[in-house]
Amino acid sequence: MAVYTDVTDNEVAAFLAGYNVGGLIRKTPIAEGVENTNYKIETDAGRFILTLFEKRVNEADLPFFMALTKHLSGKGVPVAAPLADANGAIIKSLASRPAVLIQFLPGRPHMAPNADHCRALGGALAQLHLNVADFDQARANPLDPAGWRGLAKACGDQSDRRAAGLSALIDNELGHITAHWPTALPSGVVHTDLFPDNVLFEGDEISGIIDFYFSCTDFFAYDVASCVNAWCFDTDGGVIPENARALISAYHDRRKLEQREIDAFAILLRGAALRFLLTRLYDWLNQVEGAVVTVKDPLEFRAILNFHREQYAPSLYGF
Repeated sequence: MAVYTDVTDNEVAAFLAGYNVGGLIRKTPIAEGVENTNYKIETDAGRFILTLFEKRVNEADLPFFMALTKHLSGKGVPVAAPLADANGAIIKSLASRPAVLIQFLPGRPHMAPNADHCRALGGALAQLHLNVADFDQARANPLDPAGWRGLAKACGDQSDRRAAGLSALIDNELGHITAHWPTALPSGVVHTDLFPDNVLFEGDEISGIIDFYFSCTDFFAYDVASCVNAWCFDTDGGVIPENARALISAYHDRRKLEQREIDAFAILLRGAALRFLLTRLYDWLNQVEGAVVTVKDPLEFRAILNFHREQYAPSLYGF
């Protein structure tokens, strides 16, 4: 979440008038995240999130995202489902941007998760993967290995502005990962961006899973690897084994990982690290002046990528 597009109280009040959600009391910009403009909305009837879609989100993909969150909500997954206005419209327009109003979920994220949080996430992620079995839509992953190559090309030699040698590291990893990337693993709709700030807790229970705007059809084990990178490493890029084992064992208890997924896990971890190194690097190189956004450091994922290159061992993850 972030704020790139300013909207006035009058514009928001006019937007809300089409819904049965009461009158606007206040709007609060949300600075976390990097992709879309988000405001916390408080009305006479409660709290909501207003999202205006920016940057990498293709408007043509929005019906997929809305259908997915409605499907998961109907399965009892605690996701922020979109609201329809009085005419049944979900995707609308505000400030020349596609916009949606979604449910506000209670709870708060744990930005330094422990093993208990990771265990809860692993179970929830497995349940999410099981619950998309009867979801009848698909979306290709635009940030697959071919997409990474496009991002690397867009960053080019400018990568070394962030750190000397970064461009060469990216080129070498792209070559290795694409040469070894698996072609046939269990797949379905996955989240792919399930960082700690996208999971809300009340006590030890997950109360909300949010921000499905990178969801797509890809390998389930790639989604697990992305979560391990996001939840199970310290600030120096070293794995926290108890977190990783808790996450993977809880996932495995609900959806058993196949041996071919376990065999591919090392390359999936490297690919997931490279993906976020590249997207963060691109955003770092292309910051929007005046935007209310926290730009995340790509070097966090350089450290994680180097760990996988140099120190991967199956036992660290409970395999």
